[in-house]
Amino acid sequence: MNALRRPVRPRGFTLIEMLVTVAIVGLLSTIAFPMLELAERRSNERELREALRLIRTALDSYKQAVDEGRIVEETKGTGYPPSLDILVSGVADAKSPSRDKKIYFLRKIPRDPVGPAAQGGAAEWALRSYASSPNDPQQGADIFDIHSRSLATGLNGVAYKDW
Repeated sequence: MNALRRPVRPRGFTLIEMLVTVAIVGLLSTIAFPMLELAERRSNERELREALRLIRTALDSYKQAVDEGRIVEETKGTGYPPSLDILVSGVADAKSPSRDKKIYFLRKIPRDPVGPAAQGGAAEWALRSYASSPNDPQQGADIFDIHSRSLATGLNGVAYKDW
């Protein structure tokens, strides 16, 4: 009976099998981490593009409402809003029979995903007034345009502040 028995082999992995497995996992992780970072950066850039489009559309809609006489502009200036917060809080509709009705342009101010600090709201964005030049954007009495405060450069080679 002893002749038919197989020799008992210890169960488990050998040291070489473990080292090969650890080396393969390490190699795969060195390939995967840069790809994850690139994917996150692309996602942030997509979010930045969408936030810029959303706010700029709201600024243009505000200007159009002023031009149509739906918003009474006290200063008789450029027709652009004095702050980003007014796009969220709303303004009275001058053409509505009920003076309580407001026009809203944004539900909330989107965050700057590539900005230096997540302060939230309008404080995250660099603002440009109508009177300032596009080469040297400055804040003023109104908001004509916005851009990111980030000094970094995008994957397309253009600085985020120039988007």
